[in-house]
Amino acid sequence: MRDFISMKDFTKGDILEVLRVAKELEKKNEELLKNKIVGSLFFEPSTRTRLSFTSAAYRLGAKVLGFDSPDATSLKKGESLRDTIKMTEAYSDVIVMRHNRDGAARFAADIAKVPVINAGDGANEHPSQTLLDLYTIEKEFGNIEGKKVAFVGDLKYGRTVHSLTKALEMFNCEFYFIAPEVIQIPEYIVRELEKKNIKYHILNDYKDVLKEIDVLYMTRIQKERFDNQEDYEKVAGVYIIDKESIVGKCKENMIILHPLPRVDEIKIDLDETKHAKYFEQAANGVPTREAIFSIALGLVETLNCEILEKDVRKSTKIICNNEKCITKFEETENKYVVDKEHEYCYYCNRDIKK
Repeated sequence: MRDFISMKDFTKGDILEVLRVAKELEKKNEELLKNKIVGSLFFEPSTRTRLSFTSAAYRLGAKVLGFDSPDATSLKKGESLRDTIKMTEAYSDVIVMRHNRDGAARFAADIAKVPVINAGDGANEHPSQTLLDLYTIEKEFGNIEGKKVAFVGDLKYGRTVHSLTKALEMFNCEFYFIAPEVIQIPEYIVRELEKKNIKYHILNDYKDVLKEIDVLYMTRIQKERFDNQEDYEKVAGVYIIDKESIVGKCKENMIILHPLPRVDEIKIDLDETKHAKYFEQAANGVPTREAIFSIALGLVETLNCEILEKDVRKSTKIICNNEKCITKFEETENKYVVDKEHEYCYYCNRDIKK
């Protein structure tokens, strides 16, 4: 059994195994999770992620319990996340959790005796979205290796971007980060790319690179992540693509992806073009999440899968500087990871600044 918390935990071989299992499960309907119960804990709103996890569970024969809003739970009475997890593990065989605090999923995995699957933790990561994104890219191109990928929009708070960048590093991809400075890709991710000599470009306009890129990955400007609403107003609607701005101006086989929901960044006249793959992308969440469930519970045979070892240490005090990290809201062991040239928070992946 294994948790699905961060793309930092996965090797290239692990990723390819998840995609292989997803491809097999998409072709056949097996009740691998018969008599299993999935605990579905969504502390933040979700449509596609929650429904596709539920669909995947039902298709594999499982039952699902849980909630899609913390307002209907004992959290309203002041119950801690720790206690919520301890109770849910008693009722279920695997836990799927979305939470608004960075690092909450890692915290939950440390506490739970059953596998935990991260369905998004604050602005940190969203590994199941990344795996379905990779599955979509592989289906469209036949492989992932060496693709040129442009991320457009909210790159600072976009957990889908953070996770997918970590994964695509392993496939020798080249990155184009296109965003206003206030929501540009975080420094700690850029530092990782530089350490690995991976090509990347920091830009503020997508038009000049349409003929170069294979994947245009649009994102929503996430109003709910901004502390300062004036900052949000400055960048709202800054990138909007439509049929006129894309068709005939990009590579013939370029695809457009989006983790959804969209607001106004992709006009509906693009939906029926050959470049638009975001609805297929969302549909690919079902077989991918079927694979995640099956691997998490050890119900399918996988090759070359391993748990990456990290140099994890503990501190006697809270040392993470991220004000939205779970360490600021729950009693934790204040762990951090020592990784060659830098140290980062075990829970939320942010660099430890001394």
